[in-house]
Order: sequence, then C-alpha cells, then structure tokens
Amino acid sequence: MRASSSSLLALLRENLQRKRREAIDQFRIHLRPELLLTALRRATDQAVREAIKLHPLPAHASLVAVGGYGRGELYPYSDVDVLILLRDPPGQADTRLLEALVAALWDLGLDLGHSVRTIEDCRREAAGDITVETALMEARWLAGSKELLQALTHAMTEQMDAQTFFQAKRAEMQQRHARHQDTPYALEPNCKEAPGGLRDLQVILWLAQAAGLGHTWKEIARAQLLTAAEYRSLRKADLAFKRLRIELHLLCGRREDRVLFDLQPALAAIYGFTATKTRRPSEILMQRYYWAARVVNQLNTILMQTFEERLFPQPDAPVHRIDDDFCMVQNRLELCREDGFERKPTMLLRAFLVMQERPELSGLSAHTLRAMWHARRRIDAQFRKNPVNRRLFLQILQQPRGIVHALRRMTMLNILPRYLPVFRRIVGQMQHDLFHAYTVDQHILMVIRNLRRFTMPEHAQEYPLASQLMAGVQRHWLLYVAALFHDIAKGRGGHHSELGARDAYRFCIEHGLDEQDTALVEFLVREHLTMSAYAQKRDLSDPQVVREFAAIVGDERRLTTLYLLTVADIRGTSPKVWNSWKGKLLEDLYRQTLLALGGSQPDTRTVLSQRKEAAAAEIRRMGLRDESREAFWSELDVAYFLRHEASEIAWHTRHLYYRANSPEPVVKARIAGSSEGLQLMVYTRDAQDLFVTICGYFERRALSVQDARIHTTRHGWALDSFVVLPPAHEKDFRSQAALIEHELPELLAGAAPLRHAAAPPRRAGSRRARVFPIVPNIELQPDENSTSWRLSITASDRPGLLYALAQVFAEHGINLKMAKVMTLGDRVEDVFIIAGSALGHPRLQLRFERALLSTLDESGA
Repeated sequence: MRASSSSLLALLRENLQRKRREAIDQFRIHLRPELLLTALRRATDQAVREAIKLHPLPAHASLVAVGGYGRGELYPYSDVDVLILLRDPPGQADTRLLEALVAALWDLGLDLGHSVRTIEDCRREAAGDITVETALMEARWLAGSKELLQALTHAMTEQMDAQTFFQAKRAEMQQRHARHQDTPYALEPNCKEAPGGLRDLQVILWLAQAAGLGHTWKEIARAQLLTAAEYRSLRKADLAFKRLRIELHLLCGRREDRVLFDLQPALAAIYGFTATKTRRPSEILMQRYYWAARVVNQLNTILMQTFEERLFPQPDAPVHRIDDDFCMVQNRLELCREDGFERKPTMLLRAFLVMQERPELSGLSAHTLRAMWHARRRIDAQFRKNPVNRRLFLQILQQPRGIVHALRRMTMLNILPRYLPVFRRIVGQMQHDLFHAYTVDQHILMVIRNLRRFTMPEHAQEYPLASQLMAGVQRHWLLYVAALFHDIAKGRGGHHSELGARDAYRFCIEHGLDEQDTALVEFLVREHLTMSAYAQKRDLSDPQVVREFAAIVGDERRLTTLYLLTVADIRGTSPKVWNSWKGKLLEDLYRQTLLALGGSQPDTRTVLSQRKEAAAAEIRRMGLRDESREAFWSELDVAYFLRHEASEIAWHTRHLYYRANSPEPVVKARIAGSSEGLQLMVYTRDAQDLFVTICGYFERRALSVQDARIHTTRHGWALDSFVVLPPAHEKDFRSQAALIEHELPELLAGAAPLRHAAAPPRRAGSRRARVFPIVPNIELQPDENSTSWRLSITASDRPGLLYALAQVFAEHGINLKMAKVMTLGDRVEDVFIIAGSALGHPRLQLRFERALLSTLDESGA
C-alpha cells in the first residue's frame, strides 16, 4: 500500500509539472498573466485534491487555501499556503493523518506553507496579527467540510472591525514603505513589496473587502471608490506588475521579486526593448517600471485617503473658507466647487501655493487629490504660456516654506512633469553611470532639498560654510531653478550641461527673469560639474589652477552660488559619494578663488613665501625654534612647499625636524575632516616599489585612498602624504591611526615588496559595475615643460584597483609625483602626475598604456 501511494504521488507530481509547463507555454504565446496564474492555481488544486484521496483529512476537517493561493493567484515559484481547519484540537490519530497529508503535499513538489488551527485558534491569531487576519480574508475551500469553512468565514466577518483593520494596514504599509526607503524609484525595486508595487494594489482590495465595498476592481468601481479612468489605470498597472513578477520567477527559476541589476538586461530583452543612441534597453525597461509604479503610488495615496474619510466620517466638521476657490476641512485643502480645476486650470498651481502659505493645512483632501490627478491633462501648451501660471510657478519656488514638499507633490500628481515637458522626459530615468543612486528626477528633487536645508538654521551644523554663504545670497530661489535644470537633459545625447543650459535660458526668458539672473542660472547649469572637477582632479596648490578657475566663474556671486550648487549636487548623488575630504577640497577651492577674485593673484614666489611664513608661525606656536626646522627644511624643494598647506608642513616638521636622516621609517596618522578619514605621513628612505608596498598595505586593510602626494627630498628620502577612508563599519579612527602607525613602519623596514609577496585576495566589484561596466578610458598628456605627464583614468571601481595600478607603474619604471583619487559610487575618476623614461619613447609609452587598459578591463570583469 505504501509503495502504491508513493508511486501514485510520483505520477501526480509528474502530471502537475506537465500542466505547469503547458500553462507557461501558453503564457509565452498569449502573454496574459491572469490566465497563467489561474492555470497554475487550478493545476495545484487538482493535485492537492488527488493527494487527499490517498491521504485523507481527519473527520470534519477542512483544507483551505489562504493568502495569494486563496485569492486564486499562484505565481510560478510562489508558496502554496494552506490552512487545515479542525473542529476540535487534534488527537493522536488526527495528528498521524495530518503528518501523512503534509508529507504527501511536500512530495508533490509544492513549496508548502501550512498551519493547523481550530476556529477559535484562527480568531485568536487574527486578533493579534494583522497578517493572519488578512490571509484568512482570502480563504478558499479545497477539500473536506465546507460547513466548517463557512463557520470560520462567519466568525471572521463578525470579528472584523473595518476601522481597526484600516489603521493596522496603513501602519503596516508605512513600515513596509520605510523598509524600501519610501520611494518607488529604488535602483533595484521589489515589484511586490516596494511603494507603487503589487502589495499596494492588494492593500486597496483588502480594505475594500473589509469595508464591504467589493472584492475586485470592478466591484470597487461600482461602489464609486474609483472613476472609470482610475479603474482602467489600476487594471493596466495590476496586469503589468503581475507579468513582471511572473517573468522574474521564470527568469530566475525560483521565487524572486526584486528587479536586480543582473536581471534588468535580460528582462529588457524578454520585453523586446532595443537600445537607442543614448539609452540601454534596461534603462527603457526601468523607466517604464517607474512610470507604472508612480501611477500605483498616486492612486494608492488617493484611495487610502478616500477610505480614511469614508471610515472616519466627520459630517459636522467645520468648513473654513480660504477664498472663492478653496476652503479648509479637517485641516485639508478642499475645493469649493466640484469642477474647480476644470473651470479654472490655473488653480492646479495655486493649490500648491495656498498649501505653502498656510502651515495649518496638513495636506490635500481625497477629493482634491482625485480632481487634481484627473485635471492634469488641462496643463497644455496654452496653460504653460499663460503669464498667470508662470508667475504662480515662480512664486512656489520663492516661498519661505514648503518648497520641497510642493515639488514632490507636483511630481507625484504629474503636475510638474506636465508643466515642464523637459522634466517629464527624465521622470523615472535610470542612470547607469555607477555613482548616481537615484533616478534623474529624484536626484533633482534631492538637490533642491539640499539647497533648501542650507537656508534652515536647524541644519546649519551639517554644512556650516554653505549655510553661512546661503544667508548672504540674494534671491536664493534662483539656485532652485538652476537645480531643476542642471541634469534635465540627461539621456538626450550630447553634453547634458550645455543642453540643460539652453533649456534653463528658455525657461528664464519665458518666466520674465531679468538679464542678470538669467545669465546666472544659465551659467550654473552649464558649469555645474566644473567646480568638483577642479577641486577633485586638479592640483589646488598650483596658483595657475586657481587662476584658471577664477577666470571661469568671473565674480563672487557666481563663485558662491556655484559652490552651493556643487555641494548640494554631490550630496544628492548618493550617500556613498560625499565625504568630508571632498567637502574640504571644495571649501579650499572656494576660499582660494575668492582671494583671486579680490585681486589677490600671487605668483609662485609669493605663494611660496606666504606658505613658509604661515608654517613657521605655526611651528613656533608648537614651541620649536626656527633653527630646529632649518636643517629639515633645507632638504625640501619648492615643489614640496607648493603642494602642501601650511598646517601640513607644520605637522610634518614637528615629527621630522630631529630625524631628517632617520634610518627607520616614520609613519604618522591624524584624523582628517569631520572624523571621516585619516591623513597619513610616510617618511622613509626612497626605494624601488615603495608606492606599491604602501598601496598593498592599504588594500589589505581595506583603506580607500582619496588623495596621494608623493615627494622625494633632496637627500633621497620619500615624504609621502595620503588621505584614506577606513571601511564604513570602522568608526574608531584613533585605534585605526595607532594600528597604521605600528604596522606600516614594520612593513617598510623589513618586509619584501608586496608585488613579490602573495597578492591580496581579489575582491569583486559591485554587481552594478559588473552588469553596467564603464568602458575604461585613459588620457596621457605631457605638461607644458615636459618634465612630467598627466594621466587621467576613468573606470569601474573595484577593491584593490589602486594597488593594481601601482604595480603597473612599478613594472614600467614610472615614478608617481601626485595622485588625485576620486571615487564616485562604483566609478573612479583618478588623475596621476607621473614621470619616467618610458614616457619619452613612443613604443614603451604605448606598452605602458596597454598594460593600464588591461588592468582596468579586469576591474569591470
């Protein structure tokens, strides 16, 4: 009998797998998600019922499908959730029957999730767990006693409290959204759980069912919770997300709801997207995803508020009239007339202005939200040309409060993308440049948020200089205009800064800005990348570099506003991109340029004299006599004093004045910036492969090099300076500094060069860099005097990349004079000042360049 049961279960499993394959084949032909979900559910139902014939339920028990399976939607690799409902707690005989049945269901190959409960158990569990209560709402009979399931349904209906259920589901949704950063625009969104995903649609259906308003979208529409247009939008989005989840399961061969970087190119191919001149197929796929998620997010917001107002009515709530068009009900903005937006489309913008002007307003009513969403198509060319609307839009940007909230609401409701068609093109546009962590539209809103924070006293401690400078900027709302356009031309091809500057100029002219303000906005958009490039790629100790930058900005107003936009831009790119070292470089460039613009444009001799004098003064404050430092300073050339600030020179001198000829390596470390990195000084007799050895140590300790200045004294000692960032989890910088000061001198004193020792273990770069690699690019150019060369490198980042490059330098006899290492997320843009005899011979130089490219290609492998 046992063997017979096993063989029959094997036949059932084979039959179930065959029906699954047939259903999937039909899906590939017709691409109708609901047909596949239903077919998979029916095949599973049949297999389960056949298994029960072999391993029956206890008497008076019921087998119930719950959750998604109960709803009748079974995805290719989803759990099969069942409830075994008993009239009474099971005895020993019942337990044996249940164990045999559960084992048989597993033998069918089902990914089973099961529970065994009585009706009283279900009532108790549902009262304490909203997830259980929700799953039981979708209970569907499979086998056994139908009367027992009917009794459970009756008991759960009696227990259901729609108001309590709404509050619990809203809190659950808010927690879920928080786990996904409260945005539908995540780089690798979860199509089921993230904001704007399938779960948000299911929440609406559950709430409607709990309130007795229907089980399907059609029934909800009949209950007048949805308009015909909303019904069509939700049905379309529902089917789109169901198909996407199906494709993810089939592509991975397992349950997977995340649209991972690794899967995006394959998904784009499945959907038939092809590359354009400016965008990958995966970028087109993700923009379609974000558009759909935004629609779901919009309607979810509207319907959640509608449910709240229906379930918690306040018929006697006072109506406070604001003006002829708007009033306030329960602290929410409400239309005075049902057809207000249709009659006066200008109100679409004025609603946001009223919200900004009245802090007592907590939001828009459900009716106003819905009316605004439906009236968005009234924003057409004629609307955009209307001087009243143009004035209103500028007023929104000029308000002392609520600017970011207004722009976010306008984006969510599709008002801003319709008012600015150029903005609409970048809504949901992904950026696979390896350092932007947000879509283009979300990045723009983040930059405006950062600029806004510069005006708020409560955030002054975050950006002291930026907050100080913003206080002195007249019409700082012009910065918001520049931020709105700085990346608006992404994805068009060509240089987005130039194209964006043209769009910004057109906006300013159309909105009546004067010539001076228009020129400022256009300048900021066109040059928004310039300041970070100079600060992070050029040698700021060179007066000529500062003079070049000063000539670009021209005056203090442009310098200050460009500094503010640059800081806000970098901070809004990715949490990983900004650090205090980048902040210091930008601040140094700002202050030096300010001096240059004020007429202080000293030559090299003057800079050298001033720097030595400032360093000497600081050394005297340390208690050292002038003659104590002279012996050490006599070994340092002009290049050293020009490349180091006075405070660094004083720090070096303090530790080295009495051991200029030290036979032992000297390594000192101190905290740099706002406790985000370490500044290191390495002083030792110069040796072959010294830079390789140091970089190898940094790699072993997972220290990320941000800046390197390599110097050799007149008497042959290396005096190298580095700024390094410890791993993100390392917060005790003082312990890190002490460890480096102990370990690195020992390595330099006694260990063999690391390139001859075992190489550090190879660690892969990020998945994003592997899926969307950057084509490595190098530029090698001689300086004006041909005494050194400037090497620029752009590539995907990976741990140990600098160490690998150092090995190439050593193998080709290249001496490093200075390095500017800029890491932007998963992308590096490094600049090296190098020298070496190989660079003067075309064949050897070409061999060096090929070796570099080979190393960089490995970083993207």
